[in-house]
Amino acid sequence: MSNLPPKSSLSPPIPHETSNLSDYTVDSNTTFYDTPNSVPTPGSPVHHRVGYRRVASFNDQETAYHGPEDPGKRAATIQGQGLGIKNLKPLPASSPGESILFGSPPSNSALLSPPFARSPPSQTSYRQIEDPIREGHGDWQDDGPATENYQPFTADLETESLRKNTRAPTVQSFEPQEPWCKTKRKLHHGKGNWLAISVLALSVYSTLLSGLWLGVGIAKPRFRHGITNTGSFPPATASLVTAAIAKTIELSFVTVFVTFLGQVLSRRALVKKSKGITIAEMSFRSWIMQPGTLITHWETVRYAALTFLGLISLLCAVTAMLYTTASDALVAPKLKMGALEQKMLYGHVASDFASYPYIKSKCKTPISENIDPEFSGSTCVALEHNGQAYHNYMQYLSNWTISRARGIGSDQLSERPIPLGMLYDNTTIEGSWIDMENMTETSQRYSPDDYQRIVMNVTMAMPHAGVFAATRNPINNIMQPQDLNGLGEYIVEASVPSPVTNVLCATMRKEELAPMVYTAWPGSNGTASNLTGWPSGFGVPLWPSYLNSTPVDDLFGFGEKYNRRHPVFSKYPIEYNTVLNHSGWFTDSIYILATAASGDYAMCAMKASLTTNCSTRHRASLSGGSMSAHCEDPENSLAYGKSYDNATDGVVKKDWSAVATDWALALSLNAGIADGAASNARLLAQLIPTSQALDPSLPSIAEALAVLSGNTLLLSSIDTPFIHFWNYSTTVNFLEEPQYQAFRATLQTQDYASGGTQQWQGIFYVVLFLTFATNVFCLIYFLVRHGLVTDFIEPQNLFTLSLNSPPSQAMDGACGGGPEGDQLIMNWHIKMDEEREHLYIQNGTGPPRIT
Repeated sequence: MSNLPPKSSLSPPIPHETSNLSDYTVDSNTTFYDTPNSVPTPGSPVHHRVGYRRVASFNDQETAYHGPEDPGKRAATIQGQGLGIKNLKPLPASSPGESILFGSPPSNSALLSPPFARSPPSQTSYRQIEDPIREGHGDWQDDGPATENYQPFTADLETESLRKNTRAPTVQSFEPQEPWCKTKRKLHHGKGNWLAISVLALSVYSTLLSGLWLGVGIAKPRFRHGITNTGSFPPATASLVTAAIAKTIELSFVTVFVTFLGQVLSRRALVKKSKGITIAEMSFRSWIMQPGTLITHWETVRYAALTFLGLISLLCAVTAMLYTTASDALVAPKLKMGALEQKMLYGHVASDFASYPYIKSKCKTPISENIDPEFSGSTCVALEHNGQAYHNYMQYLSNWTISRARGIGSDQLSERPIPLGMLYDNTTIEGSWIDMENMTETSQRYSPDDYQRIVMNVTMAMPHAGVFAATRNPINNIMQPQDLNGLGEYIVEASVPSPVTNVLCATMRKEELAPMVYTAWPGSNGTASNLTGWPSGFGVPLWPSYLNSTPVDDLFGFGEKYNRRHPVFSKYPIEYNTVLNHSGWFTDSIYILATAASGDYAMCAMKASLTTNCSTRHRASLSGGSMSAHCEDPENSLAYGKSYDNATDGVVKKDWSAVATDWALALSLNAGIADGAASNARLLAQLIPTSQALDPSLPSIAEALAVLSGNTLLLSSIDTPFIHFWNYSTTVNFLEEPQYQAFRATLQTQDYASGGTQQWQGIFYVVLFLTFATNVFCLIYFLVRHGLVTDFIEPQNLFTLSLNSPPSQAMDGACGGGPEGDQLIMNWHIKMDEEREHLYIQNGTGPPRIT
C-alpha cells in the first residue's frame, strides 16, 4: 500500500460534462491509478438484471467523463438511446505491482482508474464542503493547485458482472439474455384461488354491512329498552360496538376498492389494444390508502382526477376518509327525543277524589295510630298542609315581587302569575286560571244601589297527580331517566280530568253579615264565651233549616232555592284577622271571613270540583320534572271532555270540604276566633281589593287563597280515578287493593336511537350511499369477472416488474426527484415474451393521453 496517496489528497470527480463512466469497465473491489506504465485490461460485460444486461443509463452521463468532443455530436449520439446506454470501451491495463485498495487481487488484474477518478498533476485540487440539504453528498470547492491530489475509484461487488462481457447492448439492441426472468406463478387466478375467495368474501361483507348501515341511518330506529345502563347492552358498549363495525366496513371497503382499481388498471395494461395506464392513474391506490397524497402529490390529482376512474377514486377517497364520521353522526345510538305516540296508559286507583280517610292513612309519620289513634293521621296531614301550602304560596308571592319590580303587572287574570305547587319535592306543578270572569262586570251586577260591592271569582285548575305514579308503573313500560345514566327524559299528556278550586269572595258591610255572625244574632248580646268549642252548645239550628236570608244569597247560592244554607261565623274578626266556618252540615264548601285595616269585611267561599276542559302534562327527568294543567285550548284533542263525551263538568266534590277544613286550621285561618293575629291572616286581609278591578301590582285575596289551597287538590287526586266519577264501591270511597284503570295519552320519550341530531348532519347520507353503491358495483365486478389477474399496481409487484424491464428514455431525469409533467401521463403497457414466459413494462409509442 506504499503507493497510496494520503487520504486528504484525494481529488473530486471531474464535472459531468467531461466524464462518462460507461466508457470504462472495472473489476470488483479494485482501485485504479493512472501510471505511465498502465496496460489495458481485458474487457468485461455490463452488469445486467436477471434476463437483461445492465448498461450505463442516460443519467450516468451526468457524472461520466467524456473528454473533449463536439457538443452537437454528443447530443446527436444521446438522442434516441433511451437512458443513454452505450457500448462500454475497454481500458488499458495497469502496470504490475500497483497497490490494491480493499483487497489485493493478482497483479495482472490491476486496472487503471478512469480519468474522472484521478487528478492530473496540472489540475486544481478540490476539498469537499458539507451540504445539510443534500445529505451524504458534497460540493467541491477550489483549493488551489495540488499536483499530488487525486481520489481512488472503488468498485463494489455489484459491478462484478461488468467483467463478463466486453459488449454492452444499446437500447435498440436491448433484448432478453439468458438467464431471463421466467415467471413462476400464473398471471391469472381462478375463482377458486384463496385470494379471489378472500376478496369476494370481503366484498360481500362490506356490501351487506354498508347497506345495513345505510338502512339504519335512514330508518332511524329507536332502541328503547335495548340500550340501557341497567340492561345487558349499556350505552357505552353500544357506542363502542358501532364504532368497531363502522371501522371494519371502512377497512373492507378500502381493501375491496383498491383491489378493484388494481384489476381494472392491470387488465388495461395487459390488453394489447388498450390505451395502457399512466403513473398518475397508478396513484389512485395512494389516494385511497393515503388521502394526504391528494395534497402532497397534487400533480397526480391535476392530471387524473377528471377521468372517469379518477373521479370515482377521488370520491371513494373522500368517503373512506369520512365513513366513520358519517357512521357516528347517523348510525351510532344517541339520546334523542322521539315522536309523539298515541298510547293507552294504566294507573292504580285506590280511592275516590278527596277521600280524607285515605289521605290520612297514606301520610308518613312515626306516630302511628297505636300511639295516637284519634289524631295521628290528621296531625300528619296538617303538617303536610303547612309545609306544602306555604312553600307554594311563597313561590307565588316571589313571582309577584318580580312582576311588580319589572312593571309587567296586569289587571287581566290570564296575564297574571300562574298558580304554583310542588309534588314529591322534585316535581314542579303549574296550575292554570280557568273560567275567568270580568271582575268589574261581576261586581257591578251584584252591587246594591247604595254600595259598591267588590266581587272576585277565580277558578284554579291543577294537574291530576295520579299521572305521576302511572308513568312510573312498570305496566306502561316507559323508559325512566335513571335507565339512561340519568340522561333520559319523557313527556306524557294524559286525557284525564283536572281538580279545580273555586274561590268566590265579596266585600260586605257589617249589617249585611249580621245573619251569618252568631254574636250579631238576637240573644247573644254581641258576645260569645268559650268559643273554642264552636259551634257545639251555641244553639245554632240544625239542618235542614236554611236560616235567614242574606243580601248575597244569589251571589253565593244560599237558601232553599239553591239547596245550600249560608255559613254561621262565631264573631266578627278584628282587623287583620280571619275566622272560619268549617263545621257546616251537609256543606260542600268552607267559608272564610276576613277584616281589612279599613274595617271592611270580605267573605270567601271555597269549593272543589273536577273539570273536563283540561288535560295533564307531565315532563320527567332525573334532576326533576314538571306537571301542568293544559286547559281551555280548543285545539287540545286530549282534553278529558273530548275523550269522555258524556262527562259532566264542574261537579262539586263534597268530600273535599273535610280536607279543606284541616288545611284551613293548619294555616291558622281560624285564629281570629281568639284574636290570634296570625301572619297569614294579616297578609290575606291586606290583599282585599279596594276597587272593582284587579290591582296590577298585587294579587287579590281570592287568588291568594286559591294558590294556598293548591296542595289540597294534589293530595286529593293521588291514586284516584282517571275518570270523573267513582265507579267501584258505593259504600266506601277507597279500596283495600288498588285496581288498574286505563286512560288515553300521548307519549314522547328520549331514548337511544340512530339518526342525526342536527339537520346539517344529513349531508353524511351521501357518504353512506356512495360507500354502499361502490360496494355493490365492486361486488358485481368480481362476480362477473372469472377470477383475478396479478395486481401490478401493488408496490411489490410493480417494483419486481420494473426491475425486470428495459429502461426508457421517457423517464429521463426522474430517478432522483420522481416523475413530473408529461411523465405522469405517459402510456405504459405490460408486455409478455410468451416464448420465455417473461413479463415487462414498456411505455407506449404514442403521445401522452392528457395534456
